[in-house]
Amino acid sequence: MKYLTFGEIMMRLKAPGVERFLQSPVLEATFGGGEANVAVSLANFGLDAAFLTVLPNNNLANICIGELRRFNVDTSRVQRGSGRLGIYFLEAGANQLPSKVIYDREGSSIAVAKPGDIDWETALEGAGWFHITGITPAISETAMALSMEAVSEAKKRGITVSCDLNYRKNLWKYGKTAVEVMSELVKYVDVAIANEEDVQKCLGITADVTVEHGELDRGLYENLSNEVLAKYPDMKLIAITLRESKSADSNGWAACLNDRKEFIVSKHYEISDIVDRVGGGDSFSGGLIYGLNSYPSHQEALEYAVAASCLKHSVSGDFNRVSVDDVEKLMQGDGSGRVVR
Repeated sequence: MKYLTFGEIMMRLKAPGVERFLQSPVLEATFGGGEANVAVSLANFGLDAAFLTVLPNNNLANICIGELRRFNVDTSRVQRGSGRLGIYFLEAGANQLPSKVIYDREGSSIAVAKPGDIDWETALEGAGWFHITGITPAISETAMALSMEAVSEAKKRGITVSCDLNYRKNLWKYGKTAVEVMSELVKYVDVAIANEEDVQKCLGITADVTVEHGELDRGLYENLSNEVLAKYPDMKLIAITLRESKSADSNGWAACLNDRKEFIVSKHYEISDIVDRVGGGDSFSGGLIYGLNSYPSHQEALEYAVAASCLKHSVSGDFNRVSVDDVEKLMQGDGSGRVVR
């Protein structure tokens, strides 16, 4: 089965280590973006993963495509168009100083792409799973319309649709709110992925839920997930990630899942000395998609997703450079970090 993800990939320009922007006259250049990160995870896990986006026809875009190919991601469906390659700048936080992201993606190729620019018959050929996030419809009004067209075309063909709601307040600037757009887009979604803020900001479903000291109020999160499933009767399940951010370097990490039959909670991880948390949610999405298609139970799928994302916090860059074997060892309790010889 082909797993297709659709969204924007950007050049990532990061200050070295935990330096502030231009503390040294250097920025480290790599690539990243929500749906591309998921495609890389799926390819690393041995699945047939493809990434669909719109990029300009220039050397930077060629290098970007080459980087995805290095991870065995199928880039044959990438479209070329007008516009530019989007950029985001990252300053890594430390201790009580939070990480900071500055977006420079206005006028990017996917931001100016519009419905009709992608031949969905060709783009979705052979796909059994289609993944998108709430970031893509936030980029621009035309990208929003293109996202709606994408999920509609996928559902029309009986393809399973997953969506990480991924609320980004700094992107919703073209006149429509996240609730207006995402409440409609989610009607096409089979598997939803979110945190508690995403549910409230994207779907307008409010609930007094918090994670304190790594403990969740099971009843409140179960009620929150039940409300989402009640509002969207065609949705098969929702997974909610639970991050306790003690500092930029130390987070508690877990997740829960409601599949209409049962409400399950994962193992809880304490993550200290975080190397890079950017892409952590995407690594959870990639892990969940892999788990749902590889394990007999939703509990195992959830545990795989949480373990994969836990490991991502130790990997620099947007992409989660871990294998199935790495993840399964952590699932089985081997989190000592001892040298393997």
